[in-house]
Amino acid sequence: MLQQVNGHSSNPDAHGRKPLREDLQEFLGQDAPLLLLDDLTKVNPVTLETVLRCLQARYMADTFYTNAGCTLVALNPFKPVPQLYSPELMRQYHAAPQPQKLKPHIFGVGEQTYRNVKSLIEPVNQSIVVSGESGAGKTWTSRCLMKFYAVVAASPTSWESHRIAERIEQRILNSNPVMEAFGNACTLRNNNSSRFGKFIQLQLNRTQQMTGAAVQTYLLEKTRVAYQASSERNFHIFYQICKGANADERLQWHLPEGAAFSWLPNPERTLEEDCFEVTREAMLHLGISAPTQNNIFKVLAGLLHLGNIRFADSGDEAQPCQLMDDAKCSFRTSASLLWLPEDPLLETLQIRTIRAGRQQQVFRKPCSQAECDTRRDCLAKLVYARLFDWLVSVINSSICADPNSWTTFIGLLDVYGFESFPDNSLEQLCINYANEKLQQHFVAHYLRAQQEEYAVEGLEWSFVNYQDNQTCLDLIEGSPVSICSLINEECRLNRPSSAAQLQTRIESALAGSPCLGHNKLSREPSFIVVHYAGPVRYHTAGLVEKNKDPVPPELTRLLQQSQDPLLKVLFPADPEETSQEEPSGQSRVPVLTVVSKFKASLEQLLQVLHGTTPHYIRCIKPNGQGRAQTFLREEVLSQLEACGLVETIHISAAGFPIRVSHQNFVERYELLRRLRPRISPAPHIPSDKGCSEWSPRAEAPTLQPLLQDIFHSLPALTRAAATPGGPAEATPASVHCGRTKVFMTDSTLELLEHGRAQVLDQCARCIQGGWRRHRQRKQERQRQAAVLIQAAIRSWLTRKHIQRLHTAATVIKRAWHKWRIRMAFLASNELDGVEEKHLSQAPHSPSALPLPQAYTQLLGAIIRLWPLGLVLANAAVGVRGFQRKLVVWACLQLPSSGPSSYPVQTAQEQAGVTSIRALPQGSIKFHCRKSPLRYADICPEPSSYSVTGFNQILLERHRLGHV
Repeated sequence: MLQQVNGHSSNPDAHGRKPLREDLQEFLGQDAPLLLLDDLTKVNPVTLETVLRCLQARYMADTFYTNAGCTLVALNPFKPVPQLYSPELMRQYHAAPQPQKLKPHIFGVGEQTYRNVKSLIEPVNQSIVVSGESGAGKTWTSRCLMKFYAVVAASPTSWESHRIAERIEQRILNSNPVMEAFGNACTLRNNNSSRFGKFIQLQLNRTQQMTGAAVQTYLLEKTRVAYQASSERNFHIFYQICKGANADERLQWHLPEGAAFSWLPNPERTLEEDCFEVTREAMLHLGISAPTQNNIFKVLAGLLHLGNIRFADSGDEAQPCQLMDDAKCSFRTSASLLWLPEDPLLETLQIRTIRAGRQQQVFRKPCSQAECDTRRDCLAKLVYARLFDWLVSVINSSICADPNSWTTFIGLLDVYGFESFPDNSLEQLCINYANEKLQQHFVAHYLRAQQEEYAVEGLEWSFVNYQDNQTCLDLIEGSPVSICSLINEECRLNRPSSAAQLQTRIESALAGSPCLGHNKLSREPSFIVVHYAGPVRYHTAGLVEKNKDPVPPELTRLLQQSQDPLLKVLFPADPEETSQEEPSGQSRVPVLTVVSKFKASLEQLLQVLHGTTPHYIRCIKPNGQGRAQTFLREEVLSQLEACGLVETIHISAAGFPIRVSHQNFVERYELLRRLRPRISPAPHIPSDKGCSEWSPRAEAPTLQPLLQDIFHSLPALTRAAATPGGPAEATPASVHCGRTKVFMTDSTLELLEHGRAQVLDQCARCIQGGWRRHRQRKQERQRQAAVLIQAAIRSWLTRKHIQRLHTAATVIKRAWHKWRIRMAFLASNELDGVEEKHLSQAPHSPSALPLPQAYTQLLGAIIRLWPLGLVLANAAVGVRGFQRKLVVWACLQLPSSGPSSYPVQTAQEQAGVTSIRALPQGSIKFHCRKSPLRYADICPEPSSYSVTGFNQILLERHRLGHV
């Protein structure tokens, strides 16, 4: 058996005392780096002393969580640290790409389990085992994990689902204060110690949303109702109703101020858990109405009054014990609160009914004072146990989801921690037995299985010595003889059991076990069991009676007669149950003992844990007084030794925590072959030919070339992951290929995942590039098609528009030509009339002279062509001066005495007609009158420069000249 494991020595003398002490002093002298060691596997050398100093340095710096390989070590701060459990921090761990790179925290463990469920890696179901001594903070850790899952696992997509998720979350969180009020109590080591074990199953649907939860409880310490050790208290709920009830409730429940109850020790102590309103509000959210709550608290008040009942010793065995005078009032109050008839209640507590003989004859025997007290305590324990189970069923019916609505679960196991008190009985034996089983589960799952698997797979591995508690488990539960079997055998014997006789049987039958100790100095009968956490002495007095847990049938029948609505539900009248309680002597079936029932439930729990991926949180108590900033090294050292943390660190630091089968490894990392350098394969490396296409059902020989290709890509990944400016040669990846599995460290897994992400990123970029290219080409083709369509449409629209304009222009042109011709025709008719008038009046003028025939013809032509004549009159060249004068004379309609009688001057210098001036002869007044021509003022194309009417004389302002 080798002791050297990857540089870590499990034997203090492996290198000699002096070098080891020097290394320790050198390491312990560096106080500053201790705060930075968030993983105990980084401590070198790994010893109890170095681990202890590291935890102490982090605890004094308010750093309460430290990794230890596969385990999270949680130190109880013993003070409120709100910022350490805020919703913002929950979302930070949930949204982190790699939560393992953040600081160690219970939220990191919770996020890891949640991501394992989402990744659907077998086994899909997860479990978190929270272990530690009483007072180490297991209940608080479980509560914070439930809050974390309620936040991260509730992401609804609709308003209705959002309301359902909020209701489920609220009910799951409200189950904690109710179960803590009825199941937790103040002990010597912990103010809020769980006196029962619970396994909370958080149920998730296919989309990893929390749809409900289920609670399974184990071994409620119901004896605490009637018996409390010195300086301890009863369950929290009794103190809550006594301190938080109002005046009306005190009157109704008969709980006056300052009332003393024998089952309510240390009432003056006020704890944070004594908050009655929180419990009532949580019960209301769970569906327990106010009248039902009032009924529950009234029954609990009746149990408190039941504890004040005292019996006096009768002195005569034939006479029953009578009530003491000061107990009669408590008896009547208890009977009224429980709605039990007084006489049957007193008779049941005083007289025991015995059935004997084949004829089942009934005998009534008065009980002794001790038996009366025992029957009274049994009645209280029976009622409280049934009430607790009923509350658990109500909680499950309120928060449990339909079996068809959830597919996976995350389990939170919160069991009582290892206990060792001055007086230990059956309760402590069962509690420590459960802790031994959980420790054995951890050892079997991680320490032993890991090393054995290394050997089977052919790894070169140096084994580490670890503490195996299988010997202790064989002592407690082994076959054929063990402590449990001997106690059960004593219960089956039809004779009184003696404490000394039971001690003798255990010591003689199990003398060869190394875990059984002896204490010869003890005056009381007892035996010692050397647990993994230390030796514990158990008293044998009352051990068999507690294991029998006898419930007299007359007590059950009495409670079935109660008129209280709650007690009717807790104790229904069942004929089959009555027949089973009173079987005949020949066909009597052995009654299950407390140890047998607890062992069966524990085996069922372990089967559930074996079917999940377990995660471990080790809670450590820095001191036994519950003081903040106080680190007692001796107490912490004993806890580290008990839980085997150093061995865990050794194996985690030296081993390969990640193991994947060849088929799954190739299936996930086969794409890393893209990173392999394209070189010719070495002679010892199989060729890739024929292995490019891999199928999930490929056989092992076919997988070997693929595995080799993947391993050859690791150096490239290591070089790529090397930090700039760091060492030239990066640390090679730690990976080993076994016979059926691939073993690697967390850093190698991270390296492979990083390379896989890079390849996927490259593939995604390639796919995105091809898709974008395809989309761009498609868009370009669509754009060109749109341009062609738009051009065709615009051309068609333009042609249609031009056609409409051409048609309109043709119509307008035709109408204009028609109108112009008409105007010309009308003007021609008028001019023809004027010409005839002048021709007819010219010979009758007294001063007229006969004109030559040529002159007359010219005048008629000018009149007919008056526009042309006007132009010719103002033209600079082309027509003689006499002819111009005739044109002017004809246009102005002057008397035809002769053109030479009227001197006329025309402007020849400018283009166009500017003015027509006639030199006046004496005093002449010009009158502008409208032309007699009807259509003279109408022009088809009006212009600002056109002149209308030919009788308007335009005079210039400069001096007139003569021609």
